[in-house]
Amino acid sequence: MVTQEQRRRQLAREKFLRQQQRRTSARRKARMRNAAIASVLGVILIGSVALYTTGVVLDDGDSKTNANAEVTPSPSASTKAPDPCDKPAEGKVETQTWKKEPAMTIDESAKYTMKLATTCGDIDIALKASAAPHTVNSFNFLAGKGFFDHTPCHRLTTNGIYVLQCGDPTGQGNGGPGYTIPDENLKDKSLKENTYPAGTVAMANTSQPNTGGSQFFLVYQDSPLPPSYTPFGTISDEGMTVLKKIAAAGESTGAGDGAPNATVVIDKATVTKS
Repeated sequence: MVTQEQRRRQLAREKFLRQQQRRTSARRKARMRNAAIASVLGVILIGSVALYTTGVVLDDGDSKTNANAEVTPSPSASTKAPDPCDKPAEGKVETQTWKKEPAMTIDESAKYTMKLATTCGDIDIALKASAAPHTVNSFNFLAGKGFFDHTPCHRLTTNGIYVLQCGDPTGQGNGGPGYTIPDENLKDKSLKENTYPAGTVAMANTSQPNTGGSQFFLVYQDSPLPPSYTPFGTISDEGMTVLKKIAAAGESTGAGDGAPNATVVIDKATVTKS
């Protein structure tokens, strides 16, 4: 006859065995589930490695074109050329404007030179007083007023045409002295086959006749342009060296037309008669 104590022990042993069976079954299911997950991950990993090593691009049928795109570095700050220029001199931009062109005061038969003392070096320009008297007279007037001092050269083009543009006190490309001057010297013998040769200094305008103000451009490489921009000066050899140094630093957009990477500021502009 089974005593009450023996019965209690038997029931406890059976309960323990059932718990062990459940735990064993749970561990077996967990192992099977983990094995299945590992198998799926393994397939994904192998597939990813295969895609990486073969260079296949799922979204582009032209793998050669995509490979070329991948190896071509995009413009970044790390590839930007170092700034070849010094810090600007202390001072502020002159904001005065005038309602009309200044009275003629230059001697058209004399020789005039404009010196741009820039943060990147001095650029000397022989001015064409007899061929472009209104333009040279205006620059003589503005330089005497300190109009160009502390102004940035705001635009550099490196594709199609090759110029550095300066003379805007706002630095945005839309500033001027408040008056306009007439176009001059558009049949200059240097302008052959609609090309402004390297070393030319010419007036910028609004693409309309007789809209020149204070903005001008310096040509560092022969540039195809229609004869619509008053050529009024020629850059010295030393000035061309400075200009090419500025151009070599490139422009900010990478598209061939933007602000120069070099910190080009005209610390002082002077016009002298010789």
